[in-house]
Amino acid sequence: MSSTTDDRSGLMRKVSVVTTLIDAIREFSKGHRGSGLVLLVAAALSSRIPGIGTAASLLLRAYRRLR
Repeated sequence: MSSTTDDRSGLMRKVSVVTTLIDAIREFSKGHRGSGLVLLVAAALSSRIPGIGTAASLLLRAYRRLR
């Protein structure tokens, strides 16, 4: 049973990294180098710290709305 849980956890971690990388690429394409760099670093850290990529994406979006 724990093997299935580990597989799902690993899959979710990989999905988080990939989606954060996609967000970073989108930011770079819009000319937002700072945001792209933050998301790129968050994607790199996502493999070690689960959820940091998602948190970075959400915080950047919230920052833009409140600006």
